[in-house]
Amino acid sequence: MKNTILVLMFFVSILQAFGQKKIDQKTFVSFMKDDNTVVLDVRTPEEFTEGHIQGALNFNYFSDSFVKNVTGKFGKSKILLVYCAAGGRSAEAAKALKKAGFKTVYDLIGGYDSWQD
Repeated sequence: MKNTILVLMFFVSILQAFGQKKIDQKTFVSFMKDDNTVVLDVRTPEEFTEGHIQGALNFNYFSDSFVKNVTGKFGKSKILLVYCAAGGRSAEAAKALKKAGFKTVYDLIGGYDSWQD
């Protein structure tokens, strides 16, 4: 029983270390007010041009140098707010950024498609 609990605790810690946190729009907007926060639109440049959240920076998740570009631009202590069109790419992007060492990464539930001004 003790071994089972230790194994479960280990897996929970791994999930927390590499998993991203999904947040709703209201929470996303409240985090945007923090000076230590960066909003990342991980869609393609074409999608970004068609419309994006005000203040967001475009870092194309499909770029081979996505993680390198983000890590080269921001310190790993920055709070990253990530979104894509519907949530699939941003979930993968958030995982990659956490794995790269960013401490705080949040993923917008529903992505830009669910964004309401």
